[in-house]
Amino acid sequence: MTANRPSRHGRSRRPLVGLALLPLLLAPLAACGYGSDAEDEEPASNNTASGPALSADEVRIGYFANITHATGVIGLGGDGAIREELGGTEISTQVFNAGPSAIEALNAGDLDITFIGPNPAINGFAGSGGQSLRIVAGAASGGASLVVNPETVTSLDDLEGKRIATPQLGNTQDVALLSYLNDQGLEVDPESGRGDVSVLRIANSEIPAAFDGGDIDGAWVPEPTAANLVSRGAETLLDEGELWENGQYVVTHVIASQDFLAEHPDVVEAVVRGVVRTNAWINDNPDEAKTVFNEALGDLPGGNELPAEVLDPAFENVEFVNDPLAETLLVGAENATEVGLLDETDLTGIYDLSILNAVLAEEGLPEVEDAGLGVG
Repeated sequence: MTANRPSRHGRSRRPLVGLALLPLLLAPLAACGYGSDAEDEEPASNNTASGPALSADEVRIGYFANITHATGVIGLGGDGAIREELGGTEISTQVFNAGPSAIEALNAGDLDITFIGPNPAINGFAGSGGQSLRIVAGAASGGASLVVNPETVTSLDDLEGKRIATPQLGNTQDVALLSYLNDQGLEVDPESGRGDVSVLRIANSEIPAAFDGGDIDGAWVPEPTAANLVSRGAETLLDEGELWENGQYVVTHVIASQDFLAEHPDVVEAVVRGVVRTNAWINDNPDEAKTVFNEALGDLPGGNELPAEVLDPAFENVEFVNDPLAETLLVGAENATEVGLLDETDLTGIYDLSILNAVLAEEGLPEVEDAGLGVG
């Protein structure tokens, strides 16, 4: 990571101390994608690994049924590296469809570790006064785009008066769209979505039908929703990566309960080591990784395998990285403050990358940075 802060929309951002989500606006944070229409699954104990258990007999891990969570989906599979690293420690997995429920489970002591997007992590940390969680590793970057109906939107200068969907009020893509519109001088009330552009909050799984029915002119969405819309005749007007330095921005990272991290650092290390191994395997074997992911997706309750015309481009638009890209979390948080969705607070201590950096050092890989928000 470069020494300079990544910036969006071609201009620098002012320094931040840290930010918290406004509780009334951002309580219903969304998941960053879709793949199963089922409600949050009940925890399932499905350990198939063998060997001695680590310091905990069981670890409870959450993830979403999204391509941006493929590290978790693949790594926790029957032959996955995360499962292998945990040895005889039993794994109880739970699939979530939205960030708030995962954070609620972690705060209630029902979940130890989860793959999750940046905004829910900020919300969980700030809402607990910095006592609930730590970000311990990265997982994925990118995978979000503004896709539009080419018959009604012909360019980025043609957004005024249009209806653009995001997955949910205050979620990562919602903040990105509002920030972009704000930078273009287009005013939108952040809570109602009314203004120069109508921002409609529609669940990812319902956005394709809204597009087909002509109810929206486009959507700022993650994969595979973006690729799904393109397969239905939409065109990509803007890849969000074009707004970020080096094209990278956090979309998924790994968080651990602070209590679990303190009591079972060896278990967290095993998960982090498995994440690093899984990311390496995905990057080295993209075609096989797509197949493994898609089969796992189809096995979930309410899940369906994705057709090739959706799966292939969606997978190509996501980068699987170990670095949680901490500075982009700060910039994204600042964007949310500027559009009126965040209130200031202190995020110092949201990161603990000591285990990740130790694993990376063993693999001969460079250390990653925490943007000054690591534990003291």
